[in-house]
Amino acid sequence: MSGKDEYIKVLDFLEHGRSGEKDEPIAQGLGTENFNLLEVVMREDERPKGGEEIYIGEGEREKVKYIKTKLEHDDLTGSARSEMKYVLDALVNEQEDEFVEFFNEATPVTPRRHAFELLPGIGSKHMQRLLDEREKGDFESFEDIKDRVSSLPEPKKVVKDRIIEELKGDVKTNLFIS
Repeated sequence: MSGKDEYIKVLDFLEHGRSGEKDEPIAQGLGTENFNLLEVVMREDERPKGGEEIYIGEGEREKVKYIKTKLEHDDLTGSARSEMKYVLDALVNEQEDEFVEFFNEATPVTPRRHAFELLPGIGSKHMQRLLDEREKGDFESFEDIKDRVSSLPEPKKVVKDRIIEELKGDVKTNLFIS
């Protein structure tokens, strides 16, 4: 894990922690930049809601006592997994420019595979259409990608699905998670 996150978005809050562990309020969250899954111990009177953004960076943390551990996808509670869809939706919207930049700059990852082909639902035909359109000019937004490559699956959904695959550890090469 190279990229540290300054903020997480809360996926679930367990007021008394996990059963069998010491009774302390913990939150499971998704890092807003590097998509690290983290479990943090909250300060006494904090009761974060799903999707709430909380500072976990260096220095004084208003709501978090400490970062307890980095989680694997399988360590998440059922509620955290459910909330993930909504939190990822918000994060991908907030960072649309960065993901569109990926579509503008993606290159082959091996001599035989382009990064586009690692995205769910994108095969060689979609890859070629993306490359052809990109040569005409940079993509401006998810909407622009969808308009110019009409048969392409919804770009925002493709990005979210790929991030979830990476969080689950289902892939050899990460595109979005450090």
